[in-house]
Amino acid sequence: MKIKKIPMRSCVVTREKLPKQELIRVVRTPDGSVIVDVTGKANGRGAYLKKDLSVFEKAYSSKVLNKILEVDVPDSVFDELREICK
Repeated sequence: MKIKKIPMRSCVVTREKLPKQELIRVVRTPDGSVIVDVTGKANGRGAYLKKDLSVFEKAYSSKVLNKILEVDVPDSVFDELREICK
């Protein structure tokens, strides 16, 4: 029996390699808006964050998502991330 491969991704804040299920994807869509992608399949440039409130707060304070997605990330995205973590 063949062993199924687990997709691994890196958190942009902690730089940890984790299974895709333990991360949340934030996407800049082709039209320039920024969304939280719970499915992990939305079109656009994506960045992964570990599902942890302290990681979300660090991403907010360091503006790392602005650099990676090359656009200003609105506060509503961080509010949505905080709600998902609760």
